[in-house]
Amino acid sequence: MMGTFFASVCGLLIVGGLVLVIAGFNNTPRAASTSPSGSRRSPLNGGIGAAIRRRWWQLLLAVVAGLIAASYTGWPLLTVLVPVIAYALPVLLAAPPNRDLALLEALDRWVRTLSSLLPTGRSITDAIRLSGRQAPVLLAPLLRLLTARLDDRWTIQQALRALADDLDSPDADAVLAALSLAAQRGGTGAAATLAALADNIQERLRALREIETERAKPRIVVRQVTGVTLVVLALAFLFGGQFFAPYASGVGQLLLALLVAAYLGSLLFLRRMTTPRPRQRILGGSA
Repeated sequence: MMGTFFASVCGLLIVGGLVLVIAGFNNTPRAASTSPSGSRRSPLNGGIGAAIRRRWWQLLLAVVAGLIAASYTGWPLLTVLVPVIAYALPVLLAAPPNRDLALLEALDRWVRTLSSLLPTGRSITDAIRLSGRQAPVLLAPLLRLLTARLDDRWTIQQALRALADDLDSPDADAVLAALSLAAQRGGTGAAATLAALADNIQERLRALREIETERAKPRIVVRQVTGVTLVVLALAFLFGGQFFAPYASGVGQLLLALLVAAYLGSLLFLRRMTTPRPRQRILGGSA
């Protein structure tokens, strides 16, 4: 029993040391709280940093839980297995970020803002400058950069092409290409073009939301199955007597590691299946 305890302690020290080293490399210094241009970092980045720190603390607690579980059961593998499961399951069972949907919603708001500014007699360039004041959070920094490029005597086509490269999205390419063509024509028909773009974006948004709803259904089922499985295994482990005794051997530990790896691999495969695939862009690189 003492040998198992010391093995668990060694495993804890190794895993904990790796966690602290990785956390140290990923920790951003306080002096870097401003951007190179001198502007303060957005609250969104601060929220992401807090979430990352919370994840590291959860992983450290999982390492401690793995040590306790290994000491209680005499299975040294749990020192590593518990932190891996505790870290991997929330990531694999969570909905993958859908950048296309968030970006399309921001583009919809921006296009509607532009369409409300053009009928007042403003040019496309002036409307783009003014739209930055009411821009969605996702587009606001890039629209400020677009305005700075226009102030630096970039042509409207060059600035819109650079914005398309920054956004790196086929949906954004369609909007910016239409704006570029309207600007070449002196703004003729720009209001009608933006109205048609807004309608197309709404149809695309409706389709994406339906697709996202269908993609979420298997994830919900898998979460429920995983939760029930973990509860049943925990109860069986506590009250099942010697049912799990074969896993205490070396072969049993190897088999347990393979079973957990297979299950986590299947969750990873499911996540990749429900992740939106990248689409071909309309506009090429500005370089």
